[in-house]
Amino acid sequence: MIGRLKGLLVHKQPPWLVVDVNGVGYELEAPMSTFYDLPDVGREVALFTHYAQKEDSVSLYGFLREGERRLFRDLQKVSGIGAKIALAVLSGASVEEFARLVQTSDVTALTRIPGIGKKTAERMVVELRDRAADLGTGGGPLPGGGVPADPQSEATVALQQLGYKPADAARMARDAAAAGDDAAAIIRKALQSALR
Repeated sequence: MIGRLKGLLVHKQPPWLVVDVNGVGYELEAPMSTFYDLPDVGREVALFTHYAQKEDSVSLYGFLREGERRLFRDLQKVSGIGAKIALAVLSGASVEEFARLVQTSDVTALTRIPGIGKKTAERMVVELRDRAADLGTGGGPLPGGGVPADPQSEATVALQQLGYKPADAARMARDAAAAGDDAAAIIRKALQSALR
């Protein structure tokens, strides 16, 4: 098992990042909550990791905080939730915000996260309510091989990779963008407004 990586951040483009550890580049998928706080490319980073092996693939997920990794793992114990939806949850809400939504049984707010319907949100509330109090403590090339020309385009692509439809992702990025914002800031604001 790979539980933690510490090395040089050599690439980051949501949702992918690459960390060079003594000459070996580890490609990880990470939620936007981690991307918001990553250092610049070329700087050292330490990440908690989750290693997942399926019949046809091996995946490595990275998180800056142990609480994010714990929530990622807890979410996948809920029937019908896999890694993609767990990443979308972490990208759409902080661990503390998610814990609050579960504790208050705010199914409506939970359904605003891509990939989560009413029944899945209700299951999350029922199955995670007991653990919610504890939760609050504690990339690769783009499809098509292109590189976004500006932060708004990069944010649009990242939102699509999080499960939003192309038209919705473009609208969300456009509405959230302000002069001087980088892609991470646009994504953060777009996801926050989607939860309102």
